[in-house]
Amino acid sequence: MNPRLTSLQQFLENSARESPEHIAVVEPGAGSVSYRELAALSDGLRDLLVHLGVKPGDRVGVYLRKSVDAVAAIFGILKAGAAYVPVDPTGPPARNAYILADCSVRAVIVEAQRNEKLQAEWGESGKSIHALVLDGTGGGRPLAAALHAPERRDPAPPSATVSSGPGDLAYILYTSGSTGKPKGVMLSHRNAVSYVDWCSEVFSPTADDRFSSHAPFHFDLSILDIYVPLKHAATLVLISDEAGKDPGKLAPLIESEKITVWYSTPSILTLLTQYGRLQERDYRALRMVLFAGEVFPVKHLRALRALLPAPRYFNLYGPTETNVCTYFELTGEIPPGRDKPFPIGIPCSHARTLVVDEQMRPVRAGEEGELLVTGDAVCQGYWNLPENTARAFHAGADGVQWYRTGDVVVEEPDSNYTFLGRRDRMVKRRGYRVELGEIEIALYRHPAIKEAAVVALPDEEAGVRVKAFLCCHEGKRPSMIELKQFCADALPSYMVPDIFSFHDLLPKTSTDKTDYQRLKELR
Repeated sequence: MNPRLTSLQQFLENSARESPEHIAVVEPGAGSVSYRELAALSDGLRDLLVHLGVKPGDRVGVYLRKSVDAVAAIFGILKAGAAYVPVDPTGPPARNAYILADCSVRAVIVEAQRNEKLQAEWGESGKSIHALVLDGTGGGRPLAAALHAPERRDPAPPSATVSSGPGDLAYILYTSGSTGKPKGVMLSHRNAVSYVDWCSEVFSPTADDRFSSHAPFHFDLSILDIYVPLKHAATLVLISDEAGKDPGKLAPLIESEKITVWYSTPSILTLLTQYGRLQERDYRALRMVLFAGEVFPVKHLRALRALLPAPRYFNLYGPTETNVCTYFELTGEIPPGRDKPFPIGIPCSHARTLVVDEQMRPVRAGEEGELLVTGDAVCQGYWNLPENTARAFHAGADGVQWYRTGDVVVEEPDSNYTFLGRRDRMVKRRGYRVELGEIEIALYRHPAIKEAAVVALPDEEAGVRVKAFLCCHEGKRPSMIELKQFCADALPSYMVPDIFSFHDLLPKTSTDKTDYQRLKELR
């Protein structure tokens, strides 16, 4: 039985003490590490960071592919009392440099192949940064080599793991921002630990479990992936970005690694259902399927459950700012005629919820309204954006701060919430939160684009497709290949539009604003 743990680094320290030789992390194709080895590797990074001047409360960037090295880096940062800031290793260097500069990271752990472009972008900011450069990633070996190299010249003396307080910052996850710049969501140890404790209550993990790690570490689904298994001395199985998007590789990996708890977005599960030949796999080890980040089309969920009827299925809901705050377990058969998505469920034990109208007055069950959330799992706000933080919260008459999700829901007669849509122009795509305005701002940077408007269209297969409507300067219409490449250089892959549509003029409302409703009707 685990003692009450109040910081994320304690999860690893406790499991390494109780189960030192148990396998902590598996990196298929690159090896695995025990809890003793992972603890030692993260201790080495902790010592170096402290030696470099990193202090409690500082931020440290993680610019690495998913690997044992990245997991050890995260815990080394936490052990130093700092907060980790993960960036997308496949994303545009300029965007990643902006993120790291925005929160003034004291240091960054980065792969050599990405460091040159990062330094070039960073140089424009005029700030200095300590960079621990790894010669790649894989099994923890590059991190170990990088740690040993500086010790030969300037040894880092051992330091103690910092005992972070519940309110101390643990990590910052950057999400799409409507101003065209990503914004950092600040999560404390209390926020994350309360969520992990809830997962422990509901999913009953044991040391025999093998958890998937499908989500990238800059995505909020990774919080469950990393910390729940490591709290319980279970095994974390890392899934590379390449394998994670290829059902032909992913389906047999789940089988060979004997995954017991799977967690991903519905779009990945849909791909597995359609192209993974699941009927040929031995998934007897799989006891639980968790999904979050977007609506799961019922026809694909029905098909998945027909192929894999044994596991328990949970729909988890919650924006990055709240971790998971509601959940719904699917039980029984899915009726053949049902096409309505399943509910997002009831509040988790670490959260309270409220549904309000546009005047912030509570509505009755059965009436539509915006979902508000409060509790230990709710974030501290946005990094260096006090006005955004103020807008994101509503103070109740009793002084309680409620986070405004922007999601419209209705409470059903059985007390479960059903998700109906968004109040703003944010959508979920492949589980990622996407501000359509950020895509528009990126498109406006193209010299040929005179006017840009972006809409999200429902898609039965993909969940949502992003369509960009463009007006160009006369004689300067770019090719599709050029536009795709331009967007890929400026935006993460999940934000690049699926469709580009060219027009002489875009429809306007009576107040001369872009008429997005009419755009959705255009073909």
